[in-house]
Amino acid sequence: MEKITQTAGRSTLGDFAPDFAHFNDDVLFGENWNNRDIDHKTRCIITVVALMSSGITDSSLKYHLENAKRAGVTKREIAAIITHAAFYVGWPKAWAVFYLAKEVWAEEARPASAKEAHAAEMVFPIGAPNDAFAQYFIGQSYLAPVSTEQVGICNVTFEPGCRNNWHVHHADRGGGQILICVAGRGYYQEWGKDAVEMKPGDCINIPAGVKHWHGAAPDSWFSHLAVEVPGAHTSNEWLEPVDDSQYGSLH
Repeated sequence: MEKITQTAGRSTLGDFAPDFAHFNDDVLFGENWNNRDIDHKTRCIITVVALMSSGITDSSLKYHLENAKRAGVTKREIAAIITHAAFYVGWPKAWAVFYLAKEVWAEEARPASAKEAHAAEMVFPIGAPNDAFAQYFIGQSYLAPVSTEQVGICNVTFEPGCRNNWHVHHADRGGGQILICVAGRGYYQEWGKDAVEMKPGDCINIPAGVKHWHGAAPDSWFSHLAVEVPGAHTSNEWLEPVDDSQYGSLH
């Protein structure tokens, strides 16, 4: 574990009470908190209980609750610690500490859904349900426009198992599409070729006239940027769905 350092004493009281600042930063935190006879997580728990027993529920307790969380104390553990201490130091003190602990461990109060966890992996939004093109997809997809000028770019998100139909981008000149995976795991396949796995950072160039499909892996959410390559007289032809037996052979 890296050395613990503290500068709050000198920052707050360096001019007014330099000795106290020295004892706070160099002795209490510099020496005592760096002592290895007690592991850091245990020391954090002892400190929280000591402050709770003294009735201190100000910013200093919140700091040490946050410190305990960083040291690996979970929501279940802190709840059990406060409950246990309450029988010895007082029920009202436990209530006061629980209010702060709920704030510190707030994001653990409700597990993130798979969709929320996927959204947290990327900088682009998931967007709204892709209802306008739902007839060309198996499963639920989402669409978030990123650029609507010069070059069209959308972030397309597929729930696990979702894929679009076989389709072809037509153009008299130029055209086609570029796919850039930004989160999750999916597949791209050209007609007559094996499917290609896509992970974040992978880029697929799709020339005009190539029959293909793309979508999520069976067990993963998947998002890619779809870049529409400018061309003359561009159009999109939707074809048959990717059947279950064909899709089910993917790993």
